[in-house]
Amino acid sequence: MTENEEFIFESIFNQIRMGFLSIDEIKENIIEEIEDNEFEDEISEEWAFEKIDQEHQKLLEESKQWKSPTDTERLINAFDELADENIVALHNAGYTTSDGEYEVVEVERELQENEVVSDGYCFYHEQDLARAIAIEDPSLYIAFQKVDNSDEATTIEVGKRVAEVLINNDFKIKWDGSARTKIEIPGFRWQKIFDEDARDLQDYSEVVDRMIQ
Repeated sequence: MTENEEFIFESIFNQIRMGFLSIDEIKENIIEEIEDNEFEDEISEEWAFEKIDQEHQKLLEESKQWKSPTDTERLINAFDELADENIVALHNAGYTTSDGEYEVVEVERELQENEVVSDGYCFYHEQDLARAIAIEDPSLYIAFQKVDNSDEATTIEVGKRVAEVLINNDFKIKWDGSARTKIEIPGFRWQKIFDEDARDLQDYSEVVDRMIQ
């Protein structure tokens, strides 16, 4: 593969493995990416679609060996428990930490409109997720904090609660107990296949509904 083909292939690999988009959506995204980067003369639609179909087929084959509950299923359960404990817990919140913080503030605003104030929040974003689908040394980092908070003791308290729920869901974690480092789940392997009938983990209104009940 050329350098540009590798760049596009990595995007295909990530989008398939993350499992948040349908194959048609991924094909649209990839064609757009090829055009935006002006790779049309080098990378054909046929090549891109063939790689998408191959990677999707490969993931379907791999999924037959997955043991339930997967790390992903346990994480979903942990995040649901956190929401039940009045902590906003968001899946795949934007591309960067600042994107995730923006999403959290939007959720918090909705909560406050319903006369609920959260005790804190946690999330992982798309760059974090890319590490969890890596072939070698996968891991997942979880950010945590409380909206409009600058008190380190409060931040650490949120971190402790998030860590406790993760541990209770059979995750081994690495965290130095400080307000400035994310919680790492070493060895975390993201295993998800897009299913249009399944729950949309990025529908944050579900988190709001869960927290105002």
